[in-house]
Amino acid sequence: MTMDITITPVVINDADDIAIMVGELLAEIMAAIGSQAFNFSLDDTRSRLKAFLGQGQYVAFIAKTEALYPVGFITLTENHALYAEGSFGIIPELFVRPGFRSQRVGFRLLGQAKAFGRAQGWKRLEVTTPPLPPFDKTLAFYGREGFAVTGGRKLKVLL
Repeated sequence: MTMDITITPVVINDADDIAIMVGELLAEIMAAIGSQAFNFSLDDTRSRLKAFLGQGQYVAFIAKTEALYPVGFITLTENHALYAEGSFGIIPELFVRPGFRSQRVGFRLLGQAKAFGRAQGWKRLEVTTPPLPPFDKTLAFYGREGFAVTGGRKLKVLL
């Protein structure tokens, strides 16, 4: 049975819900890959989100049930690159709580992100999946939504 889910822009009052779900997302990834790939602090994440939203560096949408229970979220940042022919969006995080993953919540969150990006004049959206093969389903989801694999791997260096 599908329940009514509402998707709205994130406001400062949503910071606790988003921060908790970020913790769930990171814990799920680390459990699947068997590695402590992330450091997570609920308080730091909440503060960081509030700062990013306040500075206009981040845009986020939250999915909630009729009872206002948060079931998922998506975050977006704007970037610029010559190869991308201008401004484009990056999806740093997309998460749907496991019990709601077969209810098209991720599809709807991604649809909101695409609409936002078009309104901003972005040329594209880019996303990096968590490590494969543990997250093959995530890759398949993005493929169904029109994303194409562009190759390469996400790399980082700590500064």
